[in-house]
Amino acid sequence: MATERIFVIGAGGQIGTELVEKLRQTYGVDTVLASDIKRASQSVKENGLYEDLDVLDGERMLELVKKYNVKQVYLLAALLSATAEQKVKSAWKLNMDGLFNVLDLAKDGLIDKVYWPSSIAVFGPTTPRQNTPQQTVMEPNTVYGISKLAGERWCEYYHQKFGVDVRSIRYPGLIGYKSDPGGGTTDYAVHIFHQAILNGTYESFLAESTYLPMMYMPDAIRATIGIMEAPSDSIKVRSSYNMAGMSFSPKELALEIKKHIPDFTISYKPDSRQAIADSWPASIDDSVAQKDWGWKADYDLSSMVKDMIENIRVGD
Repeated sequence: MATERIFVIGAGGQIGTELVEKLRQTYGVDTVLASDIKRASQSVKENGLYEDLDVLDGERMLELVKKYNVKQVYLLAALLSATAEQKVKSAWKLNMDGLFNVLDLAKDGLIDKVYWPSSIAVFGPTTPRQNTPQQTVMEPNTVYGISKLAGERWCEYYHQKFGVDVRSIRYPGLIGYKSDPGGGTTDYAVHIFHQAILNGTYESFLAESTYLPMMYMPDAIRATIGIMEAPSDSIKVRSSYNMAGMSFSPKELALEIKKHIPDFTISYKPDSRQAIADSWPASIDDSVAQKDWGWKADYDLSSMVKDMIENIRVGD
């Protein structure tokens, strides 16, 4: 039988770059097919199987699934929160039609398992902000959040009606050093490290006391692969699981960075992203994921900051 392959769509983004690397290390270079529309890194393109793909091109997607005998899909292609607010209709189309293209392949029996990420953007200003529970009020007021909430409902629908094995995590803000963030409201928590090391100062686009849930990328990648490897009967939630790592404000992050770069200074100039951040949870309750499939974060603020600074310095 031909090799069964894992297909990562949207492999050029902040998550995809590191996910492809980890999947290739875990399952073998020839087992993982990466794709993106244009922006994948050289390492993603050159260190394994790669094909250009527009997630909206359903025929091309079907062609690649058949050509490579794809059995698992990680669908990461999306327009993120801040970018989506500037491109409302194209964000909705990309985020929803891309998901339908993949879910329909699974419904038709062409692939066995789908991973699709949701986000804390599904929550809104009426959601309880502290220790936001798995099931709660969800009234998002951003294009990204609306599309992710709709996507959650469609994932659960396709599971219930058609038996599609779809799995999902609501990512908090993600922090990593291997690739640039993709236009999200939590991007400050990546930019701040590079500016601290290069210039010794940073101007935050969020106010100093804005608490948001965050996760270090190694934890996010481990969770993403972990939920896909979990036995199907342990995945009780087919919309999306709450996922938490740590919560902090720009001021707290800056103080932690100053322990390693004592002369670092930060200033604050909130912009349009502040309103988005104010509508999101300050902290997340992920006890359901812990109970169902054994999730647990490894990194806290201190260990994350230390590792980020060490790795960025090595890269520079």
